[in-house]
Amino acid sequence: MTGKPIIGVNCDFRPGRNETVALSWINSGYYDTISAGGGIPIIAPPYAEDNDLKQFLNMVDGVVIGGCKLDYDPKKMGIETHPATRVMPQRREDFDRRLAKMAYDLKIPVLAIGGGMQLMNVVCGGTLHTDLVEAYPRALQHRDSVENTLRHVLDIVPGTRMDDIYGPGEIRVNSDHHMAVDQLAPPFKVGATTPDGVIEAYETMDDDWYCLGVQFHPENESASALDMQVIDSFMESCKEPAPELLSFVTGRAA
Repeated sequence: MTGKPIIGVNCDFRPGRNETVALSWINSGYYDTISAGGGIPIIAPPYAEDNDLKQFLNMVDGVVIGGCKLDYDPKKMGIETHPATRVMPQRREDFDRRLAKMAYDLKIPVLAIGGGMQLMNVVCGGTLHTDLVEAYPRALQHRDSVENTLRHVLDIVPGTRMDDIYGPGEIRVNSDHHMAVDQLAPPFKVGATTPDGVIEAYETMDDDWYCLGVQFHPENESASALDMQVIDSFMESCKEPAPELLSFVTGRAA
């Protein structure tokens, strides 16, 4: 690869209703942190055709999969919907699932953030808690309905990528979620938890595929300066093409 890494980013979607048109948008923190990390962000609208999505993934060196204030539908995961669930539009969820699955199949570097971390875990064979208050009666506060500056401590697992990113010492990160990873998908191992046991970061065990999932938000204004190191780690992984993607592009075995 020559030049800056090109990074694909999914975006939010709202269907048209009454007199409003359908709309897509994105938190500017995603493209600002990618740019600050030395990459060129490209926004991925919810492509309807898989061939279009493949061509898009052919253009990029890595993918950031972010979530939103709404939830992925628990019914599609075979679990009951919790009263606190607010399901995102179907077009958004369907596209995000296809994006995550194709990125996994092609072994494209992935940084999965917030709801994106939850989705990537499900796509790769894991499960979710639909509500932390119910799953962890003594849980820390993970979402503040009034303030968006809630922070909590992370317990980082020694010897992991998260350990490489942050180093020793106490780490505090922002938090805004009520769903979380339950059973971890087979490709992943835990990178960090909160003291109450909630999984806040995971990483792939495959040496040929970079995938880091974080439940917190390094792209938000409430992130600390240290959190930019998450972006830097991901950007470093995007400098070499994935073997499966190279095979897809050239038609030859990697």
